[in-house]
Order: sequence, then C-alpha cells, then structure tokens
Amino acid sequence: MKTLKYIWLLCLTAALSASLASCNDDDDAAGSSPISVSQVYLERADATVKERPVDFVRLGQTIRIEGSGFKGLKALYVNGFDTYFNTAYVTDNSMIVSIDNDTPVSDAPDDVRNTIRFVKSGTEFVYEFTIRAASPIITGIDNTLPMPGETVVVRGENLQETSLVTLPGGTQVTDITNAPVEEDGEWFSFTMPAGVTAYGAITIECANGTAVSPEYFNNGACMILNFDGTGAQGSWGWSETGSMIDASDLVDDPLGTGRGKVLQLVPERLLAGDGVAAGKSRATECWTAGNDDARDDWTWMTEFIPAATPLAEVAFQFDIYVPEPWSGTGHIQVSLMNNFNFGGIGSDDDADSKQCAFCCPWIKDGEVVPFSTAGWQTVTIPFSEFRKYGAEIADGGTPTFQEVIDDRLAASYRNFGMGFVNTDFTYDGVEVVSTPFKQRIYIDNWRIVPYGSEVISDFPDEDEEEEEQ
Repeated sequence: MKTLKYIWLLCLTAALSASLASCNDDDDAAGSSPISVSQVYLERADATVKERPVDFVRLGQTIRIEGSGFKGLKALYVNGFDTYFNTAYVTDNSMIVSIDNDTPVSDAPDDVRNTIRFVKSGTEFVYEFTIRAASPIITGIDNTLPMPGETVVVRGENLQETSLVTLPGGTQVTDITNAPVEEDGEWFSFTMPAGVTAYGAITIECANGTAVSPEYFNNGACMILNFDGTGAQGSWGWSETGSMIDASDLVDDPLGTGRGKVLQLVPERLLAGDGVAAGKSRATECWTAGNDDARDDWTWMTEFIPAATPLAEVAFQFDIYVPEPWSGTGHIQVSLMNNFNFGGIGSDDDADSKQCAFCCPWIKDGEVVPFSTAGWQTVTIPFSEFRKYGAEIADGGTPTFQEVIDDRLAASYRNFGMGFVNTDFTYDGVEVVSTPFKQRIYIDNWRIVPYGSEVISDFPDEDEEEEEQ
C-alpha cells in the first residue's frame, strides 16, 4: 500500500513539474513577445458613439488600446507617468486604461511627451500618441476693443502653447506670447494688427485643442456712448464742485492711442485740494441723454443681440485705464436708468429689486490687490450681476434681454449712467473704511455685448447627431 502511495506522489510531482515548466515557458514567451498598437478607442458609456477611434486622449478619459503582445505587461507609462492599469482588463490583443489626471502634459519632458510606453519583462514598446489636458476655455479678454498696436491679453484655462489666433474676419496672428511656467495655460497675449474691422469671436489653437471667445471682440455694434460722437451724453445742473459730469469734463486719451475724448471718472476739478471726501456718495455721475435720444430706447440693439437672449449671455463693457495703483477706497456704480442715488454698495441701490451693478477691481477673491493697468483694459459686467436680474436667476427665473429693454422703457428717466462712490462698504468679505480719494481713473466706450460662451466639442459630428434627434 505504501508503495502505491509513493508511486502516486511521484506521478503528481512529475505532473506539477511539467505544468510549472509549461507556465514558465508561457510567461517567458509573453514577457518577450513583441508589442504593437493598431488603434486606440475612446470609451464613453454616456455618449452617442460609445467607442470612437481617436488620435488623442485627454486627462481623465478612458481608452481601449488594440494591438498585440499585451499579455505579460508589467508597467505602462503615459508621458513618462507610471499609470495604473487593471490586469483584468488586459488580453493579448486589447487593454483598457484610464489616463490619470496627474499625468504631466505641457511640463512632460520632451523625450517622453505624447508617448505611451509599454514595458514587459523582456521587451518594451513606445507608441507616439497625443496626450492633452482638459479642453481649453477662454474666460476673458483684457482688451476687447483694442486699437492697432495695443496688447491684447486672453485669459482662460488650458491655453498652453497657443500657436494661432484667428480674429473676426479671418485675420490670423501667429506672433504670440504664452504665459510663463508658473502661470502655464492661464493666459497668452498678442499685438492687435491694423486693418481689422470685423467683430465677433476669436478662435485659438493651442496644445489642448481649439477654444472660442464670446462674440465681443472688436464689437462696438451696440455702443452706448464713446464720448466721440456715438451716443449722446446728457447733463444737467452742472457746477464747479458738483457731481455732474458734462462734455467740458472730458479729456483727451492720456495714452495718445487714438481714442479721442475719454471720461475722467473723477474730474480734475474734484481731485484738486483734498480730493473726494471720505464717506461721499454720488461723488460723480455721468449719463446718456435719456428720453431725448432715440438710441436710449435699446430696442434697436435686438438686431445684434436677440431679445430672447438670457441675461447671463449679455454684458455691459467699458474700457478703463488706471495709471497708478488704486486700492483702499472708492468703487464704481453702474445704473440702468436714472432712478437711483449712487449710494453704492450696501445702500438702497444695492437691493435685489434694483437694476444696478458695482465694480471694485482692487478687491479680488476676498483680498485687497492694488489695481492698475499698463494700458486700456476691458471691464465686463454680465447683466446677471445687476442686482434685480441676479436675484431673479437665483430664484430660478430666466430673465432675457427683452426685460432690460422693457425696464428702461418703463423708467421715468431712461438715462444710462456710471458714477464714482466713496463710502464705507463691504465687498467680497472685505470691510472698507473710506478715506479721501485722489486717483485718476479714465473710462471709455460704454457698450452692450453678447457674452455667451461656446465650448468646442472634440467630436462636432456627434453634436450634430444629437441636435437632429
């Protein structure tokens, strides 16, 4: 009986040895078999096209790689980054992997950028494949109505290595300054060329794809007042020490860039001596002509901005030049009609029922940051930030541009105005105790612009299919 037992154990040992030898042979073969890639597919369960052949992938996306020789894979490096993969989703001819959000893109070393490296025990393979960050987005343009030769700064996200800017009308700009490494992808700049008369959106090409701005670049179609003949300025009760600004208070463009006359928000006559006193509301005020001017019925603007446009997609813009750092006191109030007292932030003008908005550029993200500009810069205030309309949106409403037009037409005095206020106030969590103000602030080109943004799809054909459905 013992003899039979020993014979059985010897047979089992022999069988196991043969099996292990076979497995080792298979592993050795898999570890040294060549790797190839024939196609990469983007996997998207929530899309019309669930699996799409692609030639690039963005961080956070999942891809399926087809080819051969994936069995025995030990490591995967995307742009040099050691990327996790689940062996349960690996066969010899296919594997699924998600691109880690920590994968370097523009800061990846040149020798590994836009590569996927497959490593096995006995061989490896490098596949050239474009890796991109999230889609580029334009969030703002510092100078949307530039004169030829002025610098335009475009701000946003994932704008790394912008190489081409196409202006309205088709003019292309390739001489571009990109942000430094510490601000990589946050902005780029270019010089405005001469001869661009068209207006609309700018389109940019960068390492992460294509982005389009709102259609407000070079856009003066809905100009309210440019202080040089477009739009009419209104004034009444002017005095040497009063708040009202009339044509005699306008000044020549201090930069000499060809803008003609501009508004000095606090005229020299009020800056003389001790300047604007602390605690002063309605320090200055500048208005359009109001009821006496046909252009103050904004119905004419619907040729350029449809009346049904949501107010989050319509904005008031003006250009500002502040030569010396401004901080510590003072802010700007914008009033849709002449029904308000220029009391400023925290006053009755700041109530949810009022068609007023406020601008305090030296307070940013809850901190005091002295504000100055090297040249003319654009300020954009969406109508969703005017108190009445913002409150409606917060309550679930969808106010449109038609409501703005109707509110102005219903007003007793439909002058559109801007003024300077030097009161105590709290803004973005910062408590401000006013002090005497002696700052020069220059303003130009009051205008209404479209503000709707567009995200360029990686797959426009899929978007067209969804629209047809």
